Amino acid sequence: MDMIEKIRDHLSHYDLDIRKTHNARFMDQKVTPDVLCFIADCIINYVKDDTSQEFTVRDIWSSQYFEDNVQAIFGKPSPSNGTASSEYDKFIGQPIKALDYAKILESEKRGTTYYYTVNNYEILEYISIKERYTFVFLYEYLVKVLSDSGFILYINRFENSYRSNRLSLSEFAQLKRRFQQFIRGNTPITGDTEINRIFPKVLNIISSMKQLPGTVSGRLTNDIFHYTDLMYNRVNWRDISKLKSLTRRTANMPSAINGQKKIHSEYLVQRAVNFIKKKYPQSELRDQWSQGIATCVHHIFPKSTYPKIAAYIENLIKLTSEQHFTKAHPNGNMTLIDLNYQCECLISKSNGIEESLNSGDLFYSKESFVYVVNTGLNTQWQPSLSFDNIRTRLVAKYNEL
Repeated sequence: MDMIEKIRDHLSHYDLDIRKTHNARFMDQKVTPDVLCFIADCIINYVKDDTSQEFTVRDIWSSQYFEDNVQAIFGKPSPSNGTASSEYDKFIGQPIKALDYAKILESEKRGTTYYYTVNNYEILEYISIKERYTFVFLYEYLVKVLSDSGFILYINRFENSYRSNRLSLSEFAQLKRRFQQFIRGNTPITGDTEINRIFPKVLNIISSMKQLPGTVSGRLTNDIFHYTDLMYNRVNWRDISKLKSLTRRTANMPSAINGQKKIHSEYLVQRAVNFIKKKYPQSELRDQWSQGIATCVHHIFPKSTYPKIAAYIENLIKLTSEQHFTKAHPNGNMTLIDLNYQCECLISKSNGIEESLNSGDLFYSKESFVYVVNTGLNTQWQPSLSFDNIRTRLVAKYNEL
């Protein structure tokens, strides 16, 4: 069973009909692929492997991991900045509410505080790995919610009109009005302003997956809605109570921006490294130096030379210390790469990725692996190649080097 099937199977056990739950927090303004991915990562980091570990929104907010990364990734003010408290409450709380509605988390209200535990660790971890996986989850989740709620037929009509070149502005306006009426009639939300913040988050996820027009600023887009446009609008945060010591001019200086990008890149790399550390208890490369505890995550193509692929899990491999410091980097010199061992790492990684894909976990992407190889070896191989063909070409390529 692949991850999409696992997501569908998980969701199939629950009735997510809004007409029955009367819960409008199945989706919200801050529930975007990048924000949800980050919050899922923060939850994973907080609970570790203990799914019984309770947490609150405030626990995630106060965690060092959240504080260390949220400013760099999203350009936010410090979590300790009181003037941004209402925004942080939404930034963390809304994604958590969506995960709770999807039954990825479970919640219990005690007094005025909601306490959460992880109900499906595997899917939560999948969501936390990268934004593309979060997007896949959100699509499956929203289709399930809208199907259970009887609203999917209006989305289907919208799609059919577009496919048959009959989609009009009036039809889009009608879909929007129906959504407003549906939310007002089945949830405590009574004002269209709040509903109009939710509607784009719902429609645009589906539109991006199905290659349909979406909505921006309340209007129908002229073209299909693109995945990259789903991400959280970081500009909004630059107007939220900037630290008094940081003027807008200073914040926009190239050095400040480059510094933020560097920290963001480091976060993405570390997130990928953490995943590989957890996924493999032993070395991924089974040779005579693989005995013992595997503690090192090695960049097959060095991150200093190939920063574009530094955060790709397809470019990372778990090794023992001896493999890493004796074979991958001869004599422990981190500036040196043994090309023969690099080839062995790539072949071993390709075997692991193929096995992973065949098992259906979908944590890896064949396209991403080919991109890593093309970047590192300056080749132009196509993802349509079989893994056997890729391995044959790798051996031939390294024989030429």
